Amino acid sequence: MQRQHGILDLIIRAKDRGAAPYLLSLLDALEPAAPVVASTLLVAQPLANLCCAGDACRELADLLDSPDGTQQLRSLLENKRLD
Repeated sequence: MQRQHGILDLIIRAKDRGAAPYLLSLLDALEPAAPVVASTLLVAQPLANLCCAGDACRELADLLDSPDGTQQLRSLLENKRLD
């Protein structure tokens, strides 16, 4: 069985591929509907488990559902270094 990837792993991989600006634009577009997107991600989590992204799906849903989650996600995508 493959290892589950968390949200930090996926952000690092996206940044390595140069996709952070696109993800920031997507986050800007989806921010008003963040709670709806979070609910959709929770419904899609069993499917995401098949491709070893279930943990990241759950973490992203939790971030989008929290009051300051989109700001935390934005700062993770903008920072040059992840701790």
